[in-house]
Amino acid sequence: MNEYGFEEEHKEMIDLIIKRGVRSTNLLAAMLSVPRHLFVPEKNRPWAYADSALHIGHGQTISQPYMVASMTDALQLTGNERVLDIGTGSGYQAAILAHLAKEVHTIDLVPELVEGAKKIITTLGYTNIHFHMGDGSLGLPDEAPFDAILVAAAAPRVPRPLLEQLAEGGKLVIPVGQQHSQQIEIWQRKSGKLERKIGESVIFVPLLGKFGWENKQKKSRLE
Repeated sequence: MNEYGFEEEHKEMIDLIIKRGVRSTNLLAAMLSVPRHLFVPEKNRPWAYADSALHIGHGQTISQPYMVASMTDALQLTGNERVLDIGTGSGYQAAILAHLAKEVHTIDLVPELVEGAKKIITTLGYTNIHFHMGDGSLGLPDEAPFDAILVAAAAPRVPRPLLEQLAEGGKLVIPVGQQHSQQIEIWQRKSGKLERKIGESVIFVPLLGKFGWENKQKKSRLE
């Protein structure tokens, strides 16, 4: 339990995630450790532990708890990884990843969101999360390669730079599709080749940037 209140609501959130099929002990412990209500605007805190996305301003949302769990679970983190979190938003996803990986780099286009997330993360005492402002669709080539990349925004196609920044054995989890209807895609680099699996249907806010929706008219194929 966390010491910030909402203990019963927090436990109910975890129970629902378990009922929906997430079984990773380490992941569930991480989600029980992170006080989700601190990452949402005060007016939305009564619903912080409901299984739904919530608006956090600037046209962005904090993802549904189950979706955070499901996408994180797909990365199969063991604790030694360097992870790239694209779409910092509230900072909640980065906090979850920080419990499960060695190092987390998180990036967002919106300076206000990055600064807000940094303030919360610092208050909570995390030391293995590094913040960046910029176009997440380009990844972070100066910090690559990454053992895992998680994208909390939907792309019309999988951005080629993200695939290029995957280490051997690394996984990329990203929503791909139309602006109001996508599917989770899980890519993995194995023996130098890229393999893809299709996951569940989802709806995420659009990924903006050179390889996101701002350039969607150029995405006739994977670039």
